[in-house]
Amino acid sequence: MTELQSGDVVTLVVKEKLASQYVLTNDEVEIPLNASEVLEELQENDKVEVFLYADRRGELAATTAIPTIRKGTYGWARVMKMSHHDGATVDIGTSREVTVPAEDLPQIESLWPKVGDHLYITLRVDYNGNLFGRLITEERVMDHFVDGDETLFNKNVVARPYRLLPVGTFLLGVEQPYRIFVHETERDEEPRFGSDVTVRIIEVKEDGTLNASMKPRVYERLSADAEQIFAYLTEVGGKMPFGDKSSPDEIKDMFDMSKGSFKRALGTLMKAGRIIQEDGWTKIKD
Repeated sequence: MTELQSGDVVTLVVKEKLASQYVLTNDEVEIPLNASEVLEELQENDKVEVFLYADRRGELAATTAIPTIRKGTYGWARVMKMSHHDGATVDIGTSREVTVPAEDLPQIESLWPKVGDHLYITLRVDYNGNLFGRLITEERVMDHFVDGDETLFNKNVVARPYRLLPVGTFLLGVEQPYRIFVHETERDEEPRFGSDVTVRIIEVKEDGTLNASMKPRVYERLSADAEQIFAYLTEVGGKMPFGDKSSPDEIKDMFDMSKGSFKRALGTLMKAGRIIQEDGWTKIKD
């Protein structure tokens, strides 16, 4: 019979029930399962699927909380806490904590993930049976990514960085694991490892990988005048009695800009979907 190991998902039989735990077996070894780990009461000879882990003494124990990420599989794991010394503690869907070691994270600590970010990992087990998370490598990404197609061109995609380099950022799509690259010239700053980032697809390559930009489209790039007007709208509750038909003097007195500059700024905001003009009023678009 195959030897049972930490990190395995197996089906065992209930041998007996004690005061606060069950004793499971595969006819060769006995493994404890705390009653608190079970949603419904078990009976002797019941079969139960469990996840095995090493307890504080290094001995095998079981839980019915089956992880979403296992040995040999990859998936997104939510960051639960961060430690300068230990690294990132992540949730893989079971009751046991799993850590991605600090030495596997980016060298620049300011780019480390924060609580709530996600890391694309698999489950690994050391010689003592301790569980830890292993970040996906570029080689594995090439085996796992989903091909993009031309329908994605110029579309926005939410993705998460899995590899940070001076030349650019490598990301995986959240809804579909597209492999996406953002060159350093297509970003204003380097994104945080594992954070949610909205990118715009600017090239679909023959191998199915994607190039993207983190910079806004030209019409989304607000000028200083547009920023000033939008800030004013926000401050006064979302609408103002100024628009294309306002006089140059009114515009000069209120915004200290020419009517031509004012109209260009309004046009930028409307193209970006930030405002509407209605009945002589300019309003922030809901």
